[in-house]
Amino acid sequence: MTPRVLLYAQHILGIGHLVRASRVARAMQSAGMDVVVVLGGMPVDGVDWGAARPEYLPPIRAGEKGYADLVDEHGQPVDDALREARLSKLLALIAVERPDIVLIEAFPFGRRAMRFELIPALEEVRGWDRAPVVASSLRDILHENRKARLNMETVDLVERLFDLVLVHGDPDLIPLDDSFPETGRIAQKVRYTGIVAPVPSHDLQGRPYEVVVSAGGGAVGAALLRTALQALPVSAAKQASWCLVTGPNLDRATVSMLHREVPANVAIERFRPDFAALLYHARLSISQAGYNTVADILTARCPAVLVPSAYQGETEQTRRAQLLKARGLVQVVEEDDLNASRLASAIGAVWGRPRFSDRFVPDLDGAAMTAKILLEAHEAR
Repeated sequence: MTPRVLLYAQHILGIGHLVRASRVARAMQSAGMDVVVVLGGMPVDGVDWGAARPEYLPPIRAGEKGYADLVDEHGQPVDDALREARLSKLLALIAVERPDIVLIEAFPFGRRAMRFELIPALEEVRGWDRAPVVASSLRDILHENRKARLNMETVDLVERLFDLVLVHGDPDLIPLDDSFPETGRIAQKVRYTGIVAPVPSHDLQGRPYEVVVSAGGGAVGAALLRTALQALPVSAAKQASWCLVTGPNLDRATVSMLHREVPANVAIERFRPDFAALLYHARLSISQAGYNTVADILTARCPAVLVPSAYQGETEQTRRAQLLKARGLVQVVEEDDLNASRLASAIGAVWGRPRFSDRFVPDLDGAAMTAKILLEAHEAR
């Protein structure tokens, strides 16, 4: 009998969580699972869910103040009526789908604002006679400024409601306990999958470029794109073909400004579904250090300059970038130090480098391993 999977994915600001979840969803389908994806953010074009069936909760997104300012699709603060509507729909979906596996993206290590619906939903499935396998889908590095009380609450929720914690990273690069000090208390439930990277592809769907500057989802990448344009004429790559990939969430005013300022050897694209292939054909990537972008860079073995985002004091991207720099894979310019001169200098240090040697690259088979672990857990139960 085909295992049924309910994958819950809630994005609030960027689209990185959705991209990683979509790679896992497609791998689960390849492993013979029937997948329904519960989406709780604003609609995003271009994310490939394969044959998974999407179901939408009334959307919640970040407001002007970021993660602490959650609003509905109209920009109004989230209220009890919206919470009740989401919970009711989620419980109804679970009752209809009767999943064999429930995979929750980030929670309880993140997405704590969604506890109003996730805790009741997980308590519901835990009460079934044939309870599903429940797993948390977790990126490699957590926010490191978490309070000790929140860590203990996370441990309690894992012990009470989850069977597995699937860490989408390589412990040889960074173990979970580097950013979550209570890992030892849940060690029996933790499994490392490797990095959830794209399936390697060399097939372009559009034009290739020598230098690719990307801003992830685009919500907090405007400064990087502007600085890259300023660094171009004084960089070692000034004669190369460049492309700025803005991401779908970059505001229209900034996009218009970029179009007015780009020289003849620079193109602007909003989104490239063939991004990994684009990097394979490039000589240099300039980007932030988000999980998925780094996975794309490592898959393509593309020389890179990383400018890790420190939005609202986050440390995750900085930690990831420094670990890769220590392996000799990338150059890093800290966001607080970003200017045209420093970026041009970093470009000069990377320009002309050969592609990465495989022996330096961490495990990138995370999507397939996630599917394998979940299937084995289901079969064992």
